[in-house]
Amino acid sequence: MFRDEIQKMLFGLQDERYRDFQYKLIPTVPPENVIGVRTPELRKLAKQLGKDERISEFLNDLPHRYFDENQLHAFLVSDIKDFPKGMAEVNRFLPYVDNWATCDQMSPKVFKKHRPELLEQIKVWLISDHTYTVRFALGMLMQHFLDENFDPAYLEMAASIRSDAYYINMMTAWYFATALAKQYEAALPYLEKERLDKWTHNKTIQKAVESYRITDEQKAYLKELRKR
Repeated sequence: MFRDEIQKMLFGLQDERYRDFQYKLIPTVPPENVIGVRTPELRKLAKQLGKDERISEFLNDLPHRYFDENQLHAFLVSDIKDFPKGMAEVNRFLPYVDNWATCDQMSPKVFKKHRPELLEQIKVWLISDHTYTVRFALGMLMQHFLDENFDPAYLEMAASIRSDAYYINMMTAWYFATALAKQYEAALPYLEKERLDKWTHNKTIQKAVESYRITDEQKAYLKELRKR
């Protein structure tokens, strides 16, 4: 099977020292499921395999056993140039994403050319019961809709999420910290009016204060908004 060939390629690229470092960063993945292939090697392999006519066999073969296969899958999907196909592959893969790294590294380039359609899909992802689908939605909202495509309504979409999931709340904090850096006046009231839960509120401030894109004056004020 093509899957077996790909697994052999991945083990051929294995860096055991990197594996021993990496699996500690992704606690939702069992250590025995981490091969230890560095990201540049995975990206290079994705470029190579993306030209293989058998690649759909690998993309259809879900769930994968190894974290590195999921990473490879994310990079393959990110390189798809056709929007309907790319979106279909994202939707097929998201339910199987089981860690923050795969979630965050999947970013289809074609989405930049189809932001209105992407926004509609983000609204669907945000109400998912699956942790990494919601996290992915927030990541796409942060990546594509905090600059020239910004609308204050998008902040409300993110603020409305209530979850006990660490990896959702961490992404919500990251989103609002980035919003403070890019759209400070629009984002600030969400902290002043305490629209976020205490943990996410304080984590947002922590991440914002660490940002070089926020002024010292803004940082001093944000520190005053911390919840005790």
